[in-house]
Amino acid sequence: MIGKINNFNFKSLLILNTFALLVTSYIFNSFIFIGIYTLFFFISLFATKNGLKIIKNLDLLQNIRTEGPAGHYKKSNTPTMGGVFIIVPFLIFLLIIYINLSSQKLLLLLITICAFFITGFLDDYLSIKKKVNTGLKTKEKFILQSMISTVFIFLAYEKDLINPLITVTDSFGINTNIFIFPISFLVLVGLSNSVNISDGLDGLAAGCSAIVFYGLGTEILLKQQQELIVFSILCYAMSGICLGFLKFNSYPAKIFMGDTGSLSIGAILGSIALLTNSVFTLSIFSGIFIIESLSVMIQVGYFKITKQLFCKGKRIFLMAPLHHHFELKGVKEHKIVENFWKINILLVILGIVLKINL
Repeated sequence: MIGKINNFNFKSLLILNTFALLVTSYIFNSFIFIGIYTLFFFISLFATKNGLKIIKNLDLLQNIRTEGPAGHYKKSNTPTMGGVFIIVPFLIFLLIIYINLSSQKLLLLLITICAFFITGFLDDYLSIKKKVNTGLKTKEKFILQSMISTVFIFLAYEKDLINPLITVTDSFGINTNIFIFPISFLVLVGLSNSVNISDGLDGLAAGCSAIVFYGLGTEILLKQQQELIVFSILCYAMSGICLGFLKFNSYPAKIFMGDTGSLSIGAILGSIALLTNSVFTLSIFSGIFIIESLSVMIQVGYFKITKQLFCKGKRIFLMAPLHHHFELKGVKEHKIVENFWKINILLVILGIVLKINL
């Protein structure tokens, strides 16, 4: 059915996501979920609309990388760092909840997301200041992400906040033992970078994030653990925030989220999944982000291997990440984004159905 919708745009996604949350609220007999989602949708809408004027006045404008598709040069000087209007409302909400509940998990989540937010903000600021597309060097960014993730993992493990037994179904789990450390690192750093890599087309990362946050919030509810419901509420708040931002970020984008938003969004998804033992299901929900990231690794790896073997590097894709490959194949940008949204919706449905039936 989704595949037959020819014009699946922002309004379509908003209606579908809102309807899904209404159904979820009805099934779980609590309309706080749709209430929080709606509240933060309008908060994000208001913050982005008014913040856009501030960003323009401060000349916080995007620099387009020269090695990208030629068609992207027209996006140069589009306001960026819009992630501020995504992450700041979330952090304020998270702080309020922590003050009321005094949970170790919430405190660790708050500190971790603040650290990723600062990293992304610094990267965007340096990029604008240097008037190039790269702020922090790749190695510098990875080191900062690694340090933050390592602190998160060891504190969470020491305080018994993450479970080495990764739940697949209610009756089956994988005991990872000490391998929970590299797995957690891969989840946190990997998702943070994967969302960042996916943020290359108007509305792609924001739309997919809204879908994934809905899926993650619902998966956590299905666990029927009272102490975890707060994480569902946080996910639904982020789903609303991402959709509010998407109003201005969908094609043609009036504002970009920048690393300020994308690095933090991936970190929020990864850390919540680790703290709620939802890693397996999130790996299904986040299929678009994972495939985008894998396309880059495959492209780089294949190029290096063929260069060693044949003295000339070869490529599998016309350009990586995958969304650029389709662009160069002649598919229109908004169509690529719409189709990726549709695939992401199907992945969330698949993940939830597996969670219910396995």
